[in-house]
Amino acid sequence: MAYDKVVLKWDMNYVGELYSPTGIAKLGDQDDGLYPYHLFFGALGSCFYATFISIALKMRLEFESAKIEVSGSKNNPDSKIIEVVDMKMTIKNPNDKEKLQKAAELGTKYCSIHELVSRSAQVNLIVEFE
Repeated sequence: MAYDKVVLKWDMNYVGELYSPTGIAKLGDQDDGLYPYHLFFGALGSCFYATFISIALKMRLEFESAKIEVSGSKNNPDSKIIEVVDMKMTIKNPNDKEKLQKAAELGTKYCSIHELVSRSAQVNLIVEFE
């Protein structure tokens, strides 16, 4: 049995839609269309945040909001594989910076997509506070 499922529908012009159980996203060469690395980085960032927030809540930590920027790079331009992924999380109005830093580190440890990506790329986490 599948853990989860999405359906992607495409035309011959690389215009498509992703259908998930909770919504629809535009894909490809259209206004607001997402490209593969957008989806990949979004999956990593959202999995990490879901894991981080569950840990932060268990630790009774509070903050106003968080922003996560995810980017990737290749050391060799001819490579098909991203070798380095940087995740920068900015936390606004934290109640305990030290414990939130620890929650973020645990988030990387327990996020299943982070674990998968880190098998083939170096994943760096930077946590900043405002």
